[in-house]
Amino acid sequence: MFPDHCKDVSVREVNFELTQDNIDRHALGKKAYTRTDFIILRNGEQHAVIRVFKEGGTDLFRPICAHKVISLPESTVFVKNEELDVLSRSQMASAARQHPGKTVVVQGLFNHVSFAQETEIIELHVLDVIPPTPSKLMVLLKKALSAGLVDLPVFPVLDVIDLNLLEKQVATSKVMFPCRASGITTAKEVSFLDETPRSPKDVTLVGCDLSRRIFQSIYKEKPKFINMCARDLAQKDERYRIVKCCKVREGFELEGKTAVVPWGATVREVADAVNALLKDAEKVG
Repeated sequence: MFPDHCKDVSVREVNFELTQDNIDRHALGKKAYTRTDFIILRNGEQHAVIRVFKEGGTDLFRPICAHKVISLPESTVFVKNEELDVLSRSQMASAARQHPGKTVVVQGLFNHVSFAQETEIIELHVLDVIPPTPSKLMVLLKKALSAGLVDLPVFPVLDVIDLNLLEKQVATSKVMFPCRASGITTAKEVSFLDETPRSPKDVTLVGCDLSRRIFQSIYKEKPKFINMCARDLAQKDERYRIVKCCKVREGFELEGKTAVVPWGATVREVADAVNALLKDAEKVG
């Protein structure tokens, strides 16, 4: 029930109450444009959405041979937002997410009209390390969605691994991070592995497996260690998820329902990873 294009959606102003019986009588004997698959009926502030099936043929307007009511006024919400692109399935998904259980009719950019339902949304969990904030991976994903590089009704959900919370688990007097990140707050003495500080004594490394191996290579000893790797910490459940990992040099890797992109991923790499991860999501439902 998600139109492929707003050209498949027609809007008709009517002067009758939008009940099932009235809509059935209205559709009887009517014609619809050859491309029209859905009709949004509007009576004042009320809206209803129907699916129409037309007789075969080559005429531009063909008789409606059957129809199905998708939503009546009590389950339909109208939203006017001139900044919302109704051709963007992710933006329509976000609009539908704000009205659970409703069919959301949107009059958006260029006054184009379409509709969406929350049941069609694909949640994608973004597990990222902060600070810095905002989450870089979430920013990249939103850019990919807004650019139309992912043609799916994706709703991103941010889950974070907060370095400031991990730091509170440190029992040593010093803490070391792989590199500088604005927004880290701690009363402990802080150092950064990529600056190769001299004294690793009484220090805990908050990092990933690669930074732990670098530490051992430099200092010839194993550090006290707290793992911050999103790839390692991601739950192995049925949720779709995307994470960054420095072990992925370019492109992406898929692990079950998790897509893994490079630490320095590009918008294109994120888009390609999401498309590959979710290629069968709509079929599954």
